[in-house]
Amino acid sequence: MTDARPERVLDPAHDAAALKALTHPLRIRLLGMLRQDGPATASELAVRTGESSASASYHLRVLAKYAFITEAEHRDGRERRWQAAHAVTSWSNTAMEATEASRAYVSVTRQAQLAHLRESLARHEVDMAGGQLDAAWVEPSGISDLMPRLTPESLAELWDAVDAKLAELTARDAADPRARHVMLLAAGLPLAPREAGDGPESGEAAEPDTEEAVGPDTAQHR
Repeated sequence: MTDARPERVLDPAHDAAALKALTHPLRIRLLGMLRQDGPATASELAVRTGESSASASYHLRVLAKYAFITEAEHRDGRERRWQAAHAVTSWSNTAMEATEASRAYVSVTRQAQLAHLRESLARHEVDMAGGQLDAAWVEPSGISDLMPRLTPESLAELWDAVDAKLAELTARDAADPRARHVMLLAAGLPLAPREAGDGPESGEAAEPDTEEAVGPDTAQHR
């Protein structure tokens, strides 16, 4: 897949056009699919996203223009196959505070990551129920929801520790045939104290009277 590919570090001072191009939910999703599942054609991605082939092809060309994806080896001469150019897109959160456009990119990307979590949860449950994953995955799989009290320095230290341990384990399991791609979404979002009697926070909807089904909807960012 894309595990051996380099990291793409975005800098709003030099990558303004690339950031603007990637600030689009479908492009983020297409890039994530190529990273997760490997090379594909516009037609194949159109089926998986529900978009038209023409639309998928257009957005793939935009991603290629800004070097997020490259052409892959063709299976035949009829249609281009695309592959992700990098395993990970990363940035400095401080640098991304510089412009409205870069802040918008971070916001859109985080929403796309939440959508990817929902999609991955649905896929995981289907894979487990269908016997496509070994029973050994049952116990370690899951989602953790914690609210520790940390300083900014401790949160930064936690990120460094997670990154270091993940690199160690990924290298250790590289040649193990039992290894599978694991959707690992980590979040560290400090929250200001709420005053007594506060209503719903900005962007937080009041609890609805009826339940609604939330359908499932890309790695890599912080």
